[in-house]
Amino acid sequence: MRVLLTGGATGGHIYPALAMARYIRKENPTAEVLFVGAKGGMEEKIIPQAGFALQTLKVKGFPRRFTKALGKSIFLMVIAVINAVRILKRFKPDVIIGTGGFAAGPVVMAGLMYRKRIILHEQNVLPGLANRMFAPWVYRVCLSFDESKNYFRRRSNLYLTGNPRASEVVEVDKESARILLKLDTELPLVLAVGGSGGAEKLNKSVLDFLFLSVGNKNLQVLYITGEKYYEQVISRLKNGNIIEYYGGRLQVKAYQQEMPLAISAADLIITRAGATTLAELTALGRPAIVVPSPNVVHNHQLLNARELSTHGAASLLEEKELSGQALQKEVYRVLYNSYLLEEMAQKSRSLGCTDAVKNIYTHLFY
Repeated sequence: MRVLLTGGATGGHIYPALAMARYIRKENPTAEVLFVGAKGGMEEKIIPQAGFALQTLKVKGFPRRFTKALGKSIFLMVIAVINAVRILKRFKPDVIIGTGGFAAGPVVMAGLMYRKRIILHEQNVLPGLANRMFAPWVYRVCLSFDESKNYFRRRSNLYLTGNPRASEVVEVDKESARILLKLDTELPLVLAVGGSGGAEKLNKSVLDFLFLSVGNKNLQVLYITGEKYYEQVISRLKNGNIIEYYGGRLQVKAYQQEMPLAISAADLIITRAGATTLAELTALGRPAIVVPSPNVVHNHQLLNARELSTHGAASLLEEKELSGQALQKEVYRVLYNSYLLEEMAQKSRSLGCTDAVKNIYTHLFY
């Protein structure tokens, strides 16, 4: 079996595809797997490190407004489709799996031209432009959220499978996770994930929350700032003697390699509403305060956050309402109400789909 996976430029498109590739290799060790992504995208580092072959296409996303850049994007897309056809002729895939993003567009287009079996996966509630465009013509469209069905014209090829990333999340019991991370095993733990880009206000609000909560001895915080803001955050904490006041109850990191380990350790998570993050949260059944980024296409994180909030798995706090005080109020409301915390945890786990990768794999064959 030959499987071509395409999608990329961001982790939200790459990691689901990578989860599928690992599962295919486990279930069918003789399968040949090839990734096709965007030149200059994150996949150029991530995919080869994971041990998979990668070919790239020079392609750019289309601007949302009519500008001079649109002509260049169209030209690059045409060339990318021609190069994608060449890749298909050489590799001869039995199936193409597209996980969205502008990197997938040329490959899916080429696959349709040659009548290949194509399976698309959508990570967000609001489907991306490429997936919506190609959905009526492909073999299957696999969804992470049931709500996504409302955004597709054709319904007969839609299947709710979950996000493949959820299948790779391995839960560590809370006490063991905290020991590994050198955290107190008894104190309530808030995990705050600031994000590496577009999260300036979230980082500022988490900092303000830390200043406001400095006298609370019944609290510990693991704060992942993102590399972009780490030095800025550390400087402000040191200037205010906050690290000294918290002592061992505060850990600040630029990056956490094994995010599921940190999620397993936490009682409550403050985070953005990216599809991969939410897949991990729900797979592990953790309550969250979700602050969707307003800096994404079509504000799709807001719809992701609303899906969790509507089901009682998370508290939604929009960035326009965000402040240190608002964050403190919401954290305390949830964290120190054991009944609410447990109820949110159960509802979060009910939304998780740890069989997602297996569900998608079955669509390769029928």
